[in-house]
This record gives sequence, C-alpha cells and structure tokens, in this order.
Amino acid sequence: MPKRGLVARHPVGIMLAAAVAGGFVTPVAAHPHVWATVRSEIALGSDHHITGIRHAWTFDEFYTAMAVEGLDTNKDGVYSKDELAPLAKVNVESLQEFDYFTYVHFEGEDDKPLKLKPPVDYWIDYDKSVLTLHFTLPLEHPVDTHAKPVVVDVYDPSFFVAFGFATEKPITLGGAETKGCTADVSLPDEETAADTKALTESFFSQLGPNSSFGSQFAQTVTVSCKDAHL
Repeated sequence: MPKRGLVARHPVGIMLAAAVAGGFVTPVAAHPHVWATVRSEIALGSDHHITGIRHAWTFDEFYTAMAVEGLDTNKDGVYSKDELAPLAKVNVESLQEFDYFTYVHFEGEDDKPLKLKPPVDYWIDYDKSVLTLHFTLPLEHPVDTHAKPVVVDVYDPSFFVAFGFATEKPITLGGAETKGCTADVSLPDEETAADTKALTESFFSQLGPNSSFGSQFAQTVTVSCKDAHL
C-alpha cells in the first residue's frame, strides 16, 4: 500500500500522495492540487539569533478527506493525535527531500539558503474538517539578525502545493528575546497568480525537477532586529 503523505517522487517533481486504503489515488484537475494556509513563528534565542521556524500548515478539505481515510481506527468519529501520528511522520519524512518548502537566507542572498536540521516536535491535528501539520525546523546554526535582515520563504517550487499566509496572525515572533525585532510579510503579485490560472497541466508536466517556477508565489517574511541596548 502506498504511504499517504503530502509529497512523493513524481516525474514533474511533486505529486499528491493521496492513496487511500485500497491504494487508489483520486485524480485532481489542475495546478495547484493542494492548498495550505501558513502560520509560522520565528523562534529567537539570545542576542536576537534565529534558532528555528515553527510551522502550522492547514490543508484544504479535499486533501484532508483523502489523507484521513481509514485513520479513525477505533471508529469513534474522532481523529485523535495518536491516530494521526503515522500521517504526521510520513509527511515530515517526505518533506525532507524538498527542503520542507522552507528557504531561509539573508536578504538579497536567496541563492544561498541556510541549512536546516530535520524537524522536531511534529504532529497533526484535525478540526472542522481540515488537517493542520505542526512542526519545528531548527536552523543548523543560529542566525544573527543584526547585520542583515533574514528572509524566510515558504513555497513549493513546482506550485503543486499553493501556500498562502493566514489572514490573521500569519507570523509571530517567539523565544528568549524578541524586543527590538520586527517581522514584515510580503505577498506574491496578484496578477502573476491570476495569469497562472490560464496555464495547462501540460505546461507543468514539462517543468524539470529543479524548476523554481513556484518561487514567484513565495510567502515571504523578513526578520530584522535592532540591538535592544541601543
């Protein structure tokens, strides 16, 4: 039986691994195939160093319905944290191959992403017919925010998954020291997103595995801090 997760290998680069109990994968029409609402917390350690990113991604009802099928093992009508634990594990393991769709870099240096460690403290919850995947991505080395702003981009390069910031509290700052820090959100160009609706699935099928097409739809937050003693 295929594992169910958010992503898996595909000639295009990304596909929805939505196989249900019998191994059936429901076809979907056109890009994007999955929608995810993003809420993230930038974790700050001492001296305003970014130590990690805490994500909460809420997926659309269509993806949720396929992903949870057969997971209510005790048939009580409730998807518990324990029942959803295997799905959370599959998702974070699958996401590793795609850098967790999270790209951290200094401002103006988007071609030099900073290294992330594997996710910790991950789980999935189910509420009001949608799934939310929670996970924390520690940075390999804490990043100083004083000399240059630090940018966090969230996007799927193939645009198979469409990420969008939540309308309320999309980004928060948390951790040991947040005073003097700001997090500014930038949204993708609306006209570009509208133009993409006219593209056919054959266009996306021609994108190579290293395509960066989805970068123009990046959900971006720029973090900068001032020395609290100045």
